[in-house]
Amino acid sequence: MSNDANEPKADGGAASQPIGEELEELEEHPLEWDEPANNRKAPDERESVSKPSEKDDDRKLVTGEAKYTSDYDEQFPDLAHAEVVRSEIPHGRVVDVDTSEAEAMDGVHAVLTPWSDAVPDAKYTSAGQSYPEPSPWDMNVLNERVRYVGDPIAAVAAETAETAATAAETIEVEYEEDDYVLDPEEAFSEDAPQLFDKDDVENKIVGHDYARNRMSHIEGELGDVEAAMERDDVRVHETEWETVRQSHAQVEKHTSLAYTDEDNRHVVITSTQVPNHTRRQLAHLFDIPIRDIRVKKPRVGGGFGGKQAMVVEPIPLALSLAADRPVMYEASRAEEFSAMRSRHPMRVRARSAVTEDGTIEAIELYALSNTGAYGSHGMTVAGNVGSKPMPLYSKVPNVRFEADIVHTNTPQTGAMRGYGAPQGTLALEGHLDEVARDLDVDPVEFRRRHYMEVGDLDEIAGMMGGEGAKRRIRSCGLDECIERGKEAIGWDDVEQPDADHLHRGIGMALSAQGTGVAGDELGAAQIMMNEDGSFHLMVGGVDIGTGADTAFIQIAAEVLGVDEENIVVRSSDTDTTPFDYGAYASSTTYISGMAVKKAAEDAKERILHWGSKLLDEPAENLETRGGEVYSEETGESVSLEEVGFEAAYGDEEREHILGKGTHCTEESPPPFAAQFVDVTVDAETGEFDVNNMAVAVDCGVAINPGMAEGQIEGANHMSYEMAVNEGITFDDEGRAEVTDFDDYEFPTAAESPPIESILVETHEPTGPFGAKSVAEVPTNTVPPALSNAIREAVGVRIDEMPITAEKIRRAMDARDE
Repeated sequence: MSNDANEPKADGGAASQPIGEELEELEEHPLEWDEPANNRKAPDERESVSKPSEKDDDRKLVTGEAKYTSDYDEQFPDLAHAEVVRSEIPHGRVVDVDTSEAEAMDGVHAVLTPWSDAVPDAKYTSAGQSYPEPSPWDMNVLNERVRYVGDPIAAVAAETAETAATAAETIEVEYEEDDYVLDPEEAFSEDAPQLFDKDDVENKIVGHDYARNRMSHIEGELGDVEAAMERDDVRVHETEWETVRQSHAQVEKHTSLAYTDEDNRHVVITSTQVPNHTRRQLAHLFDIPIRDIRVKKPRVGGGFGGKQAMVVEPIPLALSLAADRPVMYEASRAEEFSAMRSRHPMRVRARSAVTEDGTIEAIELYALSNTGAYGSHGMTVAGNVGSKPMPLYSKVPNVRFEADIVHTNTPQTGAMRGYGAPQGTLALEGHLDEVARDLDVDPVEFRRRHYMEVGDLDEIAGMMGGEGAKRRIRSCGLDECIERGKEAIGWDDVEQPDADHLHRGIGMALSAQGTGVAGDELGAAQIMMNEDGSFHLMVGGVDIGTGADTAFIQIAAEVLGVDEENIVVRSSDTDTTPFDYGAYASSTTYISGMAVKKAAEDAKERILHWGSKLLDEPAENLETRGGEVYSEETGESVSLEEVGFEAAYGDEEREHILGKGTHCTEESPPPFAAQFVDVTVDAETGEFDVNNMAVAVDCGVAINPGMAEGQIEGANHMSYEMAVNEGITFDDEGRAEVTDFDDYEFPTAAESPPIESILVETHEPTGPFGAKSVAEVPTNTVPPALSNAIREAVGVRIDEMPITAEKIRRAMDARDE
């Protein structure tokens, strides 16, 4: 290993700044962090943290006892089921909706159209983002003007799901059709069909130009990229890349149940990543006070960003209000592919200026992003194309990023795991590999000369997010990630197959991500002690299958010195649990987990107070461990049960021991990943086999190593899918050609290559017990690493996803002509 993971390198790389500027930056973004003494523990001192504890809900999941939204139907004997009528044309206006036959059917309780009283006419965004949302308000619950095949027009609530579906089929819609556009470059031209009139959108976003279907334009620059590109001593390299429209493919479909309770409050049980954002958005949309809306999240069967949006909740709520009974809407699998959300397909151009000795003087990325019919998450995802991968190369003095986010008459896109970073990482890491080959330098060492290290000030993140988005790098395990990844994949010992037509190559790619959104997150927790020494932990943080609840328990147990089984966690009910922004941006362990740590410390302070009364010793002499309060001086101890009973039933003084914690921060420390892919290519056919994949991840201290490895492997599988799967495609009339998992043809576990996940431990002083994020960074790296491996094996570059045998063979034929 060439560097200690938490020490800056001796050789600085790019030219240093004047001392005065360095001092000013260190004052604003200090390297040293005021870290609590209890936050840094050696591995042998940890009792719960970084131990492979069983996931809190594992047994419920495997026995079928875990309750998802659809399982709540049995609680409502008068439950109605919803069906949605969706547009059959890609663009036009609804002239008439004939609902007479549906309304006359037995068992039908409500039929809604865009003109129904129960349907709000307010504009909104479905994006589950903090207030005010950085996405335009351009949507309606039901639409008179439709902009893609699948836009919701009418909705039915009926006694059974079968009756609702039959009733929906009888509804006749008359359209006035408009011209449509499916390709983002065509949509951006001046004579393209226009999706939005200027008055159709509220909360317009910076750089919008709806006359050209542009939802937003963003750009940022450090230094002077054009001047660097024009220098005589550099070579300018340019590459272009294209990504697919990837589906989240969650096992649990979007499902939501709405009803009005006995207090005339509106309750929504829903499969969501963002309960509090959903409550706020429903209040806005239906003009209902926030206090009168309750959002409850049960178990969630996968989110991956697809449920970081209020996708379906308004429809069952509107139907419930109209039918005066509970209504549940469960999307079909076909709707998941054609009308929910997907990853933004993009075309990304990369340019760089590099000297003959391999010094990168400038990097530029330009992204054209297809946001589909509406702008949910459009600007922020596109911003991450630059702000996530480009900061990795902090030694590059001149950097520029620009993006146009364009509407087309295709289903709207949204948040998805990685959130723009996979598209940007493909372009940047593929581009740098091509530059290294052109210069005939080692691709690893070429990157190593320019990438982040401890002590660097990440100004590139601030380039897009403003001064407050700058971050000082206080933990970085890139060197160890690379060395362990190289060893795992056999980088230095590649044996070619015996057959002349088979060629083996190894490719690599690096990635950095974020941990939460700097300055734009909030998590809160409360912990209460029972008189028997057990605890109830209430958290707003959302577990969407990642194991967040388990991590919260481990963090609290580490602080309190108790067994994890003595902590019961309850999360994500806007009536009973503290406020939290939700599960997105890899923030849950870092933000919500730190709130849990603070709540446990708050409770511990009172526990030690009562322990000092029982032991007749100063609280500063006491500590908790093994379910006891003990004296570090005398060795005397009392159990937490004794403390609990004394606090609750004492003679002279009584107290319910409660701890509260709230956490927000300007920090967003990057996790790092080094990806390696070993591939064998058949030069005669272009077919290829991925022999092995290895990915080493620096996520700080892994709160639960088993869960962290699961996150890495799941993310890497999703990344592999992005590299080899065609994604969601459309015919010439804008209809999705994918309606179920068989059509989608994503690689199953049996069809996927082996994945070796490697945890590299560093210590991030701003995170709970040294943790930072892990769930997204391995999602970014397989497409560029596989493209680089194929380039190594047979000498051709595949820059358009997915990578297929046909594209490889075609590229080889073109090269040999």
